Amino acid sequence: MLNKIKNIRLSMERREALAGYLFCLPFILGFIFMVLYPFVQSIIFSLNRLEIKPDGYELVFIRLENYYRALFVNAEFPRILVETVLRMFSFVPLVLTFSFFAAILLNQKFKGRLLARLIFFLPVILGAEIVQRIEMSDYMTLLQSMDTSSDYGLTSILSMSSLSEFLLMLKLPQGLLLYIIQGVSRVSEVIRASGIQILIFLAGLQSIPASLYEAADVEGATGWENFWMITLPLLSPLILTNVVYTIVDFFISVSNPMIDFLQTNAFGGAGYGVAMAMSWIYFLVVGIILVVTIRIISKTVFYME
Repeated sequence: MLNKIKNIRLSMERREALAGYLFCLPFILGFIFMVLYPFVQSIIFSLNRLEIKPDGYELVFIRLENYYRALFVNAEFPRILVETVLRMFSFVPLVLTFSFFAAILLNQKFKGRLLARLIFFLPVILGAEIVQRIEMSDYMTLLQSMDTSSDYGLTSILSMSSLSEFLLMLKLPQGLLLYIIQGVSRVSEVIRASGIQILIFLAGLQSIPASLYEAADVEGATGWENFWMITLPLLSPLILTNVVYTIVDFFISVSNPMIDFLQTNAFGGAGYGVAMAMSWIYFLVVGIILVVTIRIISKTVFYME
């Protein structure tokens, strides 16, 4: 009798395991043919020179010559790579700061809260490329209006100049002043890149037990103390998640100059092999930045048991 029960249990486990494998099969096949195969092919192309033949192409093994050409022969790639990394260090804090306080605002109870959440998440629903095309269309319209109306263009320039003068009156450090001005000029880009982060922070805020705030109120804690002692520590794992996501999203964004540079070189510039070598160098740089970032931020993450 016990043997029959064990056999039934074993057969049930096998059926459940088989069902699990069947559910995972589409992902496994997609990963092999759409991720793993191009992954391996890019390594092969980066170590070879691709020569076009009438019947296809031929690969000539040249070891690390493509990597040498990418780093030491091509003058634009190192410059664009450094500029992209520096731009990331200024862009990521802007997105995280905006998304964090936007999530706190959207977590409050007010009329039209659902509509406000939808507006912030709209770029994610539409897709980055569609939003970028809309912005480019608006930008071209703005340029045409500036050509036809010099007063409008003068007003735009004066408004930015007035902002700079106002910040100078506050006697802020020059580095902080430049950072604020750059942030203001990139407001639309920051908002477009903050949808997922706002959603993650919002979910984290709603998962914090209300009893913690009630106990803090009984102890006489202020709103500022609640933020630093309860909200921020409990959201620290999500801050790490959003930092990693924002860095990756920035480096693969369609508006990133490096992506356009790699595509240009692959289909008519330095060559496909050199472009693949550039891509792998870019991938390694991004990987190093992610590892260092995770190691640093993980030391300050608080996990509630």
